[in-house]
Amino acid sequence: MNRQLNHPLLQVRGISKRYGDRVALKHASFDLWPGEVLAIVGESGSGKTTLLNAIAARHMPDHGEVKFTGREGQTFDVYAMSIAQQRLLARTDWGFVHQHASDGLRMDVSAGANVGERLMALGERHYGKLRAIAEQWLERVEIDPKRIDDTPKGFSGGMRQRLQIARNLVTEPRLIFMDEPTSGLDVSVQAKLLDLLRKLTQTMHLSALIVTHDLAVARLISHRMIVMQNGNIVEEGLTDQVLDDPQHPYTQLLVSSVLQA
Repeated sequence: MNRQLNHPLLQVRGISKRYGDRVALKHASFDLWPGEVLAIVGESGSGKTTLLNAIAARHMPDHGEVKFTGREGQTFDVYAMSIAQQRLLARTDWGFVHQHASDGLRMDVSAGANVGERLMALGERHYGKLRAIAEQWLERVEIDPKRIDDTPKGFSGGMRQRLQIARNLVTEPRLIFMDEPTSGLDVSVQAKLLDLLRKLTQTMHLSALIVTHDLAVARLISHRMIVMQNGNIVEEGLTDQVLDDPQHPYTQLLVSSVLQA
């Protein structure tokens, strides 16, 4: 993690969201620094995925603001951007890895096309270059480049997630959002995927927000974590510190339940 910049990469302030009578988020605020991986943990219904989607401007909150620092040091108010500007940001400096890879991939087109599509959206049209970059990225995420013309339908769950990661990282974003990326995978597949994610975030100097209900995943991949309960951030701190010495009763209960499982 690098805090050489005197400025967070992402500033989240007072995010609130209500669905009818149910309050999903209550004034969530935190900073994310360049090169930092931050885990958002909590039980189902705690508001963690709602928070992730709100920050990524996929679902607009009722209140609050998100500011993002661009490559040239300029700060953007994400919610003040036009829809076209938000979409460009999502294709360039941001990436989003879904829990279910089928939500983030085009299942009927080839693996190579899935990776190259984001580059094409930025104006790259040279077929040979697109294919070469796609092959490089397939190898980088540990998929046999010979499968470049296969569709994701024939891939295992773990391979689909690795392809989704390649699709998101091919534009070399600065921030990636991940919603339960290892959920539903076998333990051995989870371990390999987490090792890959950790390696990529380090070598690419990526910042990441990862939603997970699994505290072991949070410990393995994140520098810092926030704990959510009923739409509130109830605890925040360095991951090892929070997990080894939880202060809030809810966090203590979460950690205790994992130890007793």
